[in-house]
Amino acid sequence: MNKKRQEENGTSLFKAGMKRLRKDKLAMFGFGILIVFVLAAVFAPVIGQYDPSAQDLLNTYQAPSAKHWLGTDELGRDVFTRFLYGGRISLSVGLISTGISAGFGVLLGAVAGYFGRKADGIIMRITDIFMCFPFYVIAITVAAIWGSGIWNIMLISGFLNWTNICRIVRAEVLSLKQREYIEAAKALGLNNFETIIRHILPNTFALIIVYSTLGIAKGILSEAGLSYLGLGVTPPMPSWGNMLAAAQSLRTLQLYWWLWIPAGTAVFITILSINFLGDGLRDAFDAKMN
Repeated sequence: MNKKRQEENGTSLFKAGMKRLRKDKLAMFGFGILIVFVLAAVFAPVIGQYDPSAQDLLNTYQAPSAKHWLGTDELGRDVFTRFLYGGRISLSVGLISTGISAGFGVLLGAVAGYFGRKADGIIMRITDIFMCFPFYVIAITVAAIWGSGIWNIMLISGFLNWTNICRIVRAEVLSLKQREYIEAAKALGLNNFETIIRHILPNTFALIIVYSTLGIAKGILSEAGLSYLGLGVTPPMPSWGNMLAAAQSLRTLQLYWWLWIPAGTAVFITILSINFLGDGLRDAFDAKMN
């Protein structure tokens, strides 16, 4: 009976949070924009009229037209089609790298906060070491050693961005483990693993969701930055990051705006939309703010 009641309470809290989220116009606006980008990426083969890698050297640097909606690049490739496929890569990097960093950070943060003492000391010192190094310095070094490529970028971004969520989850777990219901769970015979899974982590749900949402934005920016520097997604595979690399040329900046403005605008709008949604999720599901 108690378990059923807890599930009902959890469901009602979730519904209440979703109701508050739907009332947040800015968050819903961001969510709508993200849905448009995701659908465009998923249906890129249907929307795009050309092969993203197909070259047409007789039609290089063509301005936007009815035939090529966003013109062509230096190799005669259709920029609109590459823009759609690039969204696939950039969004995938953001999602997967965030999944890696969130999983790693939540695990270490929960262990450090719950067990304390030696485990906490070791994990926090490792976290401090990782936080001392600038992200791009380490990312560029690792990318130079491992080589560029989409999977390497996902792994690099994932394993270098776990420190913030680790510290946040640790702090929350330190507070939660002092609660009476945790003592009651131990008295009922639950072991440490069951206590963490059933009672600790579900109560960090709001923090994890907010971090994960904002972490996607950070993953997209990481991919864009590394690809811009030539250490990200390997051409001819398109991504918004390596499309922005065209802006390194002053001639391109001045004469061929369609090669870099669409990708740059997409990155800006996507990051802004994710931030709007992340703020809305925090306001809706964080009990301390309601």
